[in-house]
Formats: sequence, C-alpha cells, structure tokens
Amino acid sequence: MEYFVADRVGRIFLLRLDPGDYVLESINDLVRREGVRDAIVFSAIGTLDQCILHMVTTTEYPPKEFFRRWRNEPLELASVVGIIADGKPHLHAVVSDSNYAYAGHLEEGCRTLYLAEIVVMEILGANLTRIRDEKNIPRLRSIK
Repeated sequence: MEYFVADRVGRIFLLRLDPGDYVLESINDLVRREGVRDAIVFSAIGTLDQCILHMVTTTEYPPKEFFRRWRNEPLELASVVGIIADGKPHLHAVVSDSNYAYAGHLEEGCRTLYLAEIVVMEILGANLTRIRDEKNIPRLRSIK
C-alpha cells in the first residue's frame, strides 16, 4: 500500500448536464477548460439513455474485459466516483435499469437522458500521475 497527500482543496465544480450531454466527455471538457490537474469525482446522479461500462471478467493476467452497452434504454445514474490524476480521469459508475444495478469503468458515450449532476473537487499539492508497471497496469504515483 502506498498513499499520497494533497495539501489542500481547490475549487469545487458542480456540473449540470442537460439532455444529450455526455458524462465523461463533459468531465474531460471541464478538466481542459479549467486546467484541473488533480481532483476527486465523488458524486454524480442523473439519468442516461446510452451508456458504456467496462469490467474485468477473469482473474488471470492480462484480464479479459467485457464492455456492457446500452442504447436508447432508460438508466438511472446512481454514482460516478474516482480520481483525476495529471488531468486524466479514472472513473467508475453505477447505473441501474428497472431490474438490476451494474458497475464498471466509465467509458465515453454515456449520454444524459433528462439531467445529470456531478461534483468534482480539485485537490492541490498531491502532484499525481499514473505510471504503468511491468505488467502494464497503471499505478497511481506522486511526482513531487
């Protein structure tokens, strides 16, 4: 285990997504526009009509991955959480239909149905990045 310390909290962004806006693409746009380097995404709620999540389906390395796709289906967006390091988000989401909940890595292409509200908190002083290890797994690091 390794941990990193942010010295302080910076700006807190409250994103409102309207019908047709894309979740990850909007977060990436915010990061670019505002020059956010490191941040935490800790809240997201809303509805989607398109979604792509990817998850691992095996325990061996390299893992086999599965991409679950919904198109023109109503989904509740229950959560998006994760870390933005060096301007690059690594986010996971929980969505549900009328029967089941699904969780996985948030991919581009998740489109807002009615609304979505997302909170992004900038953290300062951690100087985070991700460096791939010998197995090509991205590992969070501080480059102080």
